[in-house]
Amino acid sequence: MKIGSYELHAIETGTFALDGGAMFGVVPKPLWEKAHPADGRNRIRMSARVLLVRGEGRTILVDTGNGDKYDAKFREIYGLDLVATDLDRSLLAHGVQPGDVTDVVLTHLHFDHAGGATRRTARGLEPSFPHARYHVQRDHLAAALAPSERDRASFLHDDFQPLIHAHQLVQVEGERELFPGFRVITMSGHTTALQCPLISDGQTTLLYCADLIPLHSHCQLPWIMGYDLRPLVTLEEKRKVLTRAAEEQWVLFFEHDPAIAAGRVERTDRGFRFGEQIAL
Repeated sequence: MKIGSYELHAIETGTFALDGGAMFGVVPKPLWEKAHPADGRNRIRMSARVLLVRGEGRTILVDTGNGDKYDAKFREIYGLDLVATDLDRSLLAHGVQPGDVTDVVLTHLHFDHAGGATRRTARGLEPSFPHARYHVQRDHLAAALAPSERDRASFLHDDFQPLIHAHQLVQVEGERELFPGFRVITMSGHTTALQCPLISDGQTTLLYCADLIPLHSHCQLPWIMGYDLRPLVTLEEKRKVLTRAAEEQWVLFFEHDPAIAAGRVERTDRGFRFGEQIAL
């Protein structure tokens, strides 16, 4: 997909699995399992899809997937599967080496979004992209460094402390344009100060939904994750975003949907629903 001077490509970094009940909150299993069948442990298959954006002299990566530095127990719990593809192989298929990446925009620091930001080498943990500036919201970093008991398991310091030590972490303050035609808007329902990239040339607009709308099924307003810290805030954030997305025909990028990378939403007399799938 081309938006203005940017070329955008969906990058598959592997799959993993999370509890279906947690992914859909109060939505009953007979409803969500039609689209997202669960395994014997009630886990649903999830993509760890990220976005490659090239243009304006930059090679930008939005999020990094889970990465590959975890032990066997962690891999088993979360069903990590990197057999078919991983971040490095997918980038290489687009002619991108780790040293080519100029910027990494981290929507937030949960391990399934920031795990690939660092890697384990003979020298220890290091940034995966040695020449990149990693952008994260200042308020979110503060929350990640001092998490509550409720979300502590989602933040792994190995994913972002090496970025701090390498002086490659840039702290963003609020909504702003990071690059020409590339803004970030902030959400605080899922976690404090999650940033969603909004890329637009005035005609075509793509929103990287991250965990505001992780699967296409979450286009329905009441479908909100049990993981969200502030579900009622998520509800209103989704209402606001989906209203604009439907009116202005935004393309929504789904980070975790194993089958649908992007699409549009439509408004009905009962709220919102997923509309058409868009090739990316």
